[in-house]
Amino acid sequence: MELSNAKKVREFILNNAVIILMLAAVAVVGCLRDNFFSAYNAKNLISNTAARFIVALGVSGCLITKGTDLSAGRMVGLAACLSATFMQRFDYSSKVYPSMPELPIVGVFIGVVLICMVFGLANGLVVSLLNVPPFIATLGMQTVVYGICLVYTGAQPIGGLRADYTNISSGSLFGITWIPYLGIIAIILGAIMWFVYNKTPHGKHMYAIGGNENAAEVSGINTTKTKVIIYVTAAALYGIAGFLYGAKSGGASVNLGQGYELEAIAGCTIGGVSTNGGVGRISGILVGVLVFELLKIAMQFMGLETSYTYIVQGIVIIFAVALDIRKYVAKK
Repeated sequence: MELSNAKKVREFILNNAVIILMLAAVAVVGCLRDNFFSAYNAKNLISNTAARFIVALGVSGCLITKGTDLSAGRMVGLAACLSATFMQRFDYSSKVYPSMPELPIVGVFIGVVLICMVFGLANGLVVSLLNVPPFIATLGMQTVVYGICLVYTGAQPIGGLRADYTNISSGSLFGITWIPYLGIIAIILGAIMWFVYNKTPHGKHMYAIGGNENAAEVSGINTTKTKVIIYVTAAALYGIAGFLYGAKSGGASVNLGQGYELEAIAGCTIGGVSTNGGVGRISGILVGVLVFELLKIAMQFMGLETSYTYIVQGIVIIFAVALDIRKYVAKK
C-alpha cells in the first residue's frame, strides 16, 4: 500500500512538474520582491489571465479534437483593430472615419465577433471538408488575417478611444481593485464553455472525435459539423478577446495578438489539455493560463529583459508538451 501511494505521489509530481516548478519560482520572487503580493498586482494578474484565458478557451476545442489554431493571435489583433476603429472619440483629431458618429458598444461588439466567426467558418470548412491538416490550414489563415489587418489599418496604430469602452478593462466591480470586469467576463465565458463541454451533445462529440475520429464516425457522429462548430466558436472567442484587448490596451495595432496562439496552446497544455486529443478540462485550462501569467509577472519583477522571458516561455512550452507526450505513451 505504501509503495502504491509513493508511486501515485511520484506520478502526480511528474504529471504536474511544470505547474509545481513555476509556482515555486513565483513563491521565491514573492518573498524577494516587495509589492508582488499587492492588490494592484492582483488586478493586473487577473486582467491578463482573463484575456489570455478567453483565447485559450477557443484553442482548447481545437486541441481536444487533435487539431490546433495558429490563426488565433491574428484574429485577436484584427478584432482589436476593428473595435478600436469604431470606438474612437468623435472629437479625436486622427479619427479613421471622421464623419462617423459614435456607435453603440454592443453593436460594435456583435459586428466584430461576427466578422471573426466568418474566418472561423473558413478554418472549419477547410479542415473538415478539404481534410487539410489544421496546422497548415490555420497557418495559412493566420497570414490571410494579418494581411487583411495590414491593409485595413495601413499599418498605423489606432488610438483616441472612448472612455466608456476603455472602462471595460479599467473598471472593477463595486470599485474593488482585485475584481476587475475582465475577470468577471472571463468567469462567465468559462462557465458557459464548461457547460458546453460537459453537458451538451456537442461536447461529448468533441471528446469522442479527439479519442478516435473513425470510431466517432462509425457511431453516427457528424464529425464535419462538430469540427466546423468548434472552429467557429473558437473564432467567436477570439473576437471577444480582441474586443477586450482593444479596451485594455487603450488602442490597437497590427502587432497586437502576435504569438497569443502559442501562449494559449502552452496554457492549455500546462493545464492538462492533451495535444494527442480527447482530454481537457476548463478548470485545468484556467490553472494553466494563470500559472503561465504568474511566471511572466514574476520575471518582470525580477527585472529580466523581455528577450529572456521569451526564452523561458519557450522552454516551458517544450517541457509541457514533452510531459503530455510522456503521459500519452504511458497510457499506451
